[in-house]
Amino acid sequence: MNNEGLRRRLRFIGALLIILSGLITYRLITLQFYVDSAYFAETALTEYRHQVSIHPPRGELYDRHGVLLATNAIEYEIGLSPVLILDREGTAQKLSDAMGLPYDDLLAELSSPEPYIQLVRPAPASMGQRVLALDLDGVVITPLTRRYYPHGTLASQLLGFVRLDNEGFYGIEGYYNDVLAGQVGIEDQSRIPFDAARGEGWRNGSDLYLTLDSEIQFLAEDTLDKALGSTGAPSGTIIIYSPKTGEVLAMASRPTYDPNRYYSEDGTLFADPSVSDQYEPGSTLKALTMAIALENGVVQPDSTYDDTEVLDVAGIEIHNWDNIGHGITSMTQLLGKSLNVGAATLSLRTGPTKFYAGLDAFGIGQVTGIDLAGEIQGTLRRPGNANWFESDLATNSYGQGIAITPIQLVAAIGAIANDGLLMQPHMVTQRVDADGTITTYEPTVVNRAISPETAQELARMMQTALETEASSALVPGYSIAGKTGTASIPIPGGYDPNATIGSFVGFGPVDDPQFLVLIKLDRTSSSEWGSHTAAPIFSQLVSRLVVLMEIPPDAVRLSQAGG
Repeated sequence: MNNEGLRRRLRFIGALLIILSGLITYRLITLQFYVDSAYFAETALTEYRHQVSIHPPRGELYDRHGVLLATNAIEYEIGLSPVLILDREGTAQKLSDAMGLPYDDLLAELSSPEPYIQLVRPAPASMGQRVLALDLDGVVITPLTRRYYPHGTLASQLLGFVRLDNEGFYGIEGYYNDVLAGQVGIEDQSRIPFDAARGEGWRNGSDLYLTLDSEIQFLAEDTLDKALGSTGAPSGTIIIYSPKTGEVLAMASRPTYDPNRYYSEDGTLFADPSVSDQYEPGSTLKALTMAIALENGVVQPDSTYDDTEVLDVAGIEIHNWDNIGHGITSMTQLLGKSLNVGAATLSLRTGPTKFYAGLDAFGIGQVTGIDLAGEIQGTLRRPGNANWFESDLATNSYGQGIAITPIQLVAAIGAIANDGLLMQPHMVTQRVDADGTITTYEPTVVNRAISPETAQELARMMQTALETEASSALVPGYSIAGKTGTASIPIPGGYDPNATIGSFVGFGPVDDPQFLVLIKLDRTSSSEWGSHTAAPIFSQLVSRLVVLMEIPPDAVRLSQAGG
């Protein structure tokens, strides 16, 4: 090509560049002054800023003495962006050493075309810190706030658990989730270093102090574990309760789970059987039947009746547990010998209207309102229901054909111990907000179930019945009122002929009740009778409980009170 041709080509290229430069300049001017420049500025901003939801620290849980039961810990999600990793072999080896994962598996993940691959979630804090220290390109480490329960399985079903999204489930965590979780904020974060987050709506969760006593809870769980071993029961429940205030001091059930590892546990164990499972209470309900009869003037403490071998009610034959009649029997003997014929006689004399009104007054067949997630109301058929029969009046009197929760029975018997006042069971004594505001939860009276006179008379009768029968539930040095129970287990078509639920509920000291304890043991193999299984367990537990609660023996306590 000659020089003239070269010059023409250069002039053409130069002119083309001038035209292109002019077009670019024109476009910039129009974007800056004639088009919505704010839109493009905002679009550019989002390239390096984005908004994320920020979960504030969840409130902590403490027992009544300030022992920490639930707190927050940091774990990590560890992932990969394979396209950002150049040295795949070296990265795979370093991650294998730090995380304990197979090198070949990691190398395969690093060869993936996916933009992001999750390796471990959640990863322990120690693992996350080791990977962070490697400072590897393309390895993404995201902090996760995890709920941590320092005592493992202790009170797990009562406490519940929290998922990684900060939502609480079951127990306290579920019931008080909104209080504990606080208020989620929106944070303006930058993909480049940003000095200060600008949050909106942020509020830390509130701390809660529970009625629970961790030492008494440990006692209940330790006692229950040993009881299951000695009686062959596969499951059971123990509740320790303050009848005057409605405070739950301990609530233990087995089998249980570890809330720190809820994601790998059997989900059928999450609900607390104390509030979520119903059962037929058996003879423990005779205490309420007696209370209703006394309250309505049907009988007096010194009344008697003729205990026959068989009582026919609407075609249904009622028998005592020993299948014999006991002749002329007092009210205290009825309780001590736990006679079905006697209880049925009382309910028939009382009549359905007053009998079921009495059960209503004790909260039977109703939720107690305890502040735990998942409470059910139980099952109580009554006149007017399509499936109520005349014979139910008799069988309900001794706890058959009626289903309650353990906490219902505890609250009801608690009313006898509390001069007739039915208290609402509760789990929280104090709430402490992030700003330091303290809210105290006071005891709540639901209603008067029976008069103080009836309650005191019945408590003395229950005490005498135990002492007369030389019950294995007695605790040397302490006055105890209580009632055994042996309950049948419903199955399709009737009752399981090979299994029972043994129970005992009692309180003391009788003149000044400071504790109430329910022992419930399911399908015991050592004996079918609650008097042989649950009653001695009650004695063993209370012998240790009075030490923890610093309750002196009656003789010492009464002598101190006398001056």
